[in-house]
Amino acid sequence: MSRLSVDIGGTFTDVVLEHQQRYTTTKVLTTYDDPARGVMAGIREVLALADLAADQITSMLHGTTLATNALIERRGAVTGMLTTAGHRDVIEMAFENRFEQYDVNIDRPQPLVPRHLRLPVTERVAADGDVLIELDLDSVRSAVDTLLAANVTSVAVCLLHSYRNADHETQIGELLNKEYPQLSVSLSSAVCLEIREYERFSTTVANAYVQPLMATYLNSLKQQVRQAGITADILLMTSGGGLTTLEAATTYPIRLVESGPAGGAMLAAQLAREMELAEVLSFDMGGTTAKICLIDDGQPQQSRAFEVDRSYRFKKGSGLPLRIPVVEMVEIGAGGGSIAHVDDLGRLHVGPASAGSEPGPACYGRGGQAATVTDADLVLGKLSAGHFAGGRMQLQPERAEQAMTEALGDISGNVANQAFAVNEIVEENMASAARSHAAEWGRDLTQRCLFAFGGAAPLHAVGLAEKLKISRVFIPQGAGVGSAIGFLLAPVRYEVVRSQVVALADLEATQLAPLFTEMYDEASAILTAARAAQPWQEQIHVYMRYAGQGYEIAVPTDRSLTDLKQAFEQTYTLLYGRTIPSMPIEILSWTLALASPMDAVTPEVQTADNPLQPARMQQLFDGQAAIEVPVYARPLACFDEVLTGPAIVVEDQTTTVIAAGWQGRCLRNGGIILEKQDGTA
Repeated sequence: MSRLSVDIGGTFTDVVLEHQQRYTTTKVLTTYDDPARGVMAGIREVLALADLAADQITSMLHGTTLATNALIERRGAVTGMLTTAGHRDVIEMAFENRFEQYDVNIDRPQPLVPRHLRLPVTERVAADGDVLIELDLDSVRSAVDTLLAANVTSVAVCLLHSYRNADHETQIGELLNKEYPQLSVSLSSAVCLEIREYERFSTTVANAYVQPLMATYLNSLKQQVRQAGITADILLMTSGGGLTTLEAATTYPIRLVESGPAGGAMLAAQLAREMELAEVLSFDMGGTTAKICLIDDGQPQQSRAFEVDRSYRFKKGSGLPLRIPVVEMVEIGAGGGSIAHVDDLGRLHVGPASAGSEPGPACYGRGGQAATVTDADLVLGKLSAGHFAGGRMQLQPERAEQAMTEALGDISGNVANQAFAVNEIVEENMASAARSHAAEWGRDLTQRCLFAFGGAAPLHAVGLAEKLKISRVFIPQGAGVGSAIGFLLAPVRYEVVRSQVVALADLEATQLAPLFTEMYDEASAILTAARAAQPWQEQIHVYMRYAGQGYEIAVPTDRSLTDLKQAFEQTYTLLYGRTIPSMPIEILSWTLALASPMDAVTPEVQTADNPLQPARMQQLFDGQAAIEVPVYARPLACFDEVLTGPAIVVEDQTTTVIAAGWQGRCLRNGGIILEKQDGTA
């Protein structure tokens, strides 16, 4: 079995080939004009390195940030919205709250569809699903003609209470597909069959906004892959940590928004299970963003609520809400390409803007002028100019120093001090995000092991651990392409949601049998199309709350629904530390997910009997002075041999920095465990 895995990031595209229990990996710069071009370049490279023919590939797995970037950069289709008369402003009124209470100039995210393209149609369904006003199809035709005149190419159909009765949306969808085939159509009853109209409308509009772009890209990728001789099925990584079919991804691209970061979380979860670590903090830092995820008992936290494009750092409510299955994590604009600058008050800032791959950091020599984190790493000596990306990309220290001096000259006359300050700021930004995320979930970070992967994470892992008072860091084998490796560990998985409000006291399991059958059939159709291996695992969650509360919690159960009250109280206590014994409990929604067995492959680790010897010495600035440190070439094959910091470990896709006061030890799974020597941080 030979499998390909491809992860498109904001700066680099990572490609991993799994063949005969070995990984062949590469990184290529992301090609913005046609991302598939970079993908194919990476595929050709790993096939050549492994001496493998294209037709020997048995499956191809893919994750991408294109949908996320289109939402953030507002590069989606001209989108229209059809909605129940009187409700065109739902996506603009949002929650009608202030996420930043004392900011009189609060900056709210703008709707993806402007008001003049949000048009009413004549119909009305009651909250219980009864039809109050029949659908007038002529009102639909009139509205669509208006949208076409405004050059709309994609339409979101968002009717009130369609989660209870989708008949009117179905009729509109059939009319649009028959009479207006040039339009992309997203129905809220298909994208997000869930209660709460604002989140449902927002999710559907976002799906419609990115659908034409993603369909064009995915179809182009499929065509180029086939032309290259790869006939294997193409599966897409979803934000929930599972794989889905190319067809499902084309129809519901909104489920791909966090696909890359989800792959990294799957890698960390698998390694946590193998190493029997109960508490892990996953840290994924690439060229554009950093992602941080809590993993407990070998499982990443899951959610059905996600915000993209937050206008305020870490502030809930300041972004576009999406109701999709997602691995719960915090993502910030802190990567190797994050741009450093000094504001009018002389304060140093790093990110969230990124130099990306075009033009990239100044040291890439591709026309970039801005000072970035990668430039700072090079100036400090964390990176070697001649050994970056396995020596295939020659970095230019003089350009990095020039960019640092021009951008940050006001904070210090010493370019090394400037670079050190950039490192300190970006690491503190990530630490602040991790603290906020942990506090939100009531978790302690100090006893966790920090798993670091992504092209830039091993460079900054020890610095981040110091700030979080974490004393153990793990750098897995293939860390530089960790998310792409995570795709290879993910199951084919699909989740279906239904909203059906009922008091727990009135619940009868037998009444829900038709609902579970319907959900199972929908999920199984995706797994069957993906040729997912059996037996499939069924996972059911009930979204419950105390009556009158505004938010519900996910409670795991099965079709028997036994001990549901006890399960709810245990979950509620874990989150809030108490229960409310006299308060009635109600259920809002149900989710059913089907997952194939995970296909985890443990790669071979080459062994050697010779003691570790440094490949060379390199100067590293530690904040006080430049010191000579040994540089080791990875893979490190002498198990249990200790590397004493300060030291540097280089590999083709990333570099690990072991700071003074830390020790590294080579494990039999190919990873490196870094520990603070005195056992405390």
